[in-house]
Amino acid sequence: MRRVVRVVGIVALATLVPIGLMWVFQRRLIYLPSQALPDVAAVLPGAEEVTFLTEDGLRLAAWWMPAAGDANGGTVIVFNGNAGNRGDRVLLGKALAESGYGVLLVDYRGYGGNPGRPTEDGLLTDARAAVDYLATRSDVDADRLAYFGESLGAAVAIGLAEQRPPAALVLRSPFTSLSDVASVHYPFMPASVLLWDRYPNLERIRGIEVPVLVVAGSADSIVPAAQSQQLYEVASEPKEFVMIEGADHNDFELTAGDRLVAEVAAFLDNAIPSGSS
Repeated sequence: MRRVVRVVGIVALATLVPIGLMWVFQRRLIYLPSQALPDVAAVLPGAEEVTFLTEDGLRLAAWWMPAAGDANGGTVIVFNGNAGNRGDRVLLGKALAESGYGVLLVDYRGYGGNPGRPTEDGLLTDARAAVDYLATRSDVDADRLAYFGESLGAAVAIGLAEQRPPAALVLRSPFTSLSDVASVHYPFMPASVLLWDRYPNLERIRGIEVPVLVVAGSADSIVPAAQSQQLYEVASEPKEFVMIEGADHNDFELTAGDRLVAEVAAFLDNAIPSGSS
């Protein structure tokens, strides 16, 4: 009997200890910031580094790129995924600017040399600060903003759109909730109970009534395409869904590929037609 009790105890300990560690360090698993940045003048000629203040007193840095060529008059705020920083979104930023849009490449608190530590509430606070900053620029029409969110950034964009509806919303590889995507990768963990940050995208998207484009990769190994499809299905019209066949989560085809850029530009041109007020 004692041997059975000992075995049960060992099994319980072996199960609970990893779960406990994941609970304590969960934000280190969710948020994977990089601090090193290239020189903006070298990678984005014509762009400028800007800063803005959040409601809770953090000074955040971002990169602003004016539209190149035939300007549409709209502006796209790019909300990054959970890893890296704005330096990893240079090609996307260039492509959107060349499509006629002003672009703000945002970094959250704790990313790209910014102060603070990332949390769900914190990232949403940072997103509001980015919108407030653009409202101060004379070269930006605050009524013609589009939010572009990738993966975790899609969750940030959805949360922001719920509070401050944009002219258009682009969601690349969005998940239904953080609990849902965590359950895919950590099926042994009761994510719905343990997670501090939840990003309930499926719940939030129902109340957003702006044009929505959802882009997914059929081979996405991080966010299952089925979750992106489910989010699209409950979104309000007008909406579009684009599946990029064979693309995994971080493949170039999904980060800044020709089809991605073409689909996004066509969607934005339709949602924010040039010359409209």
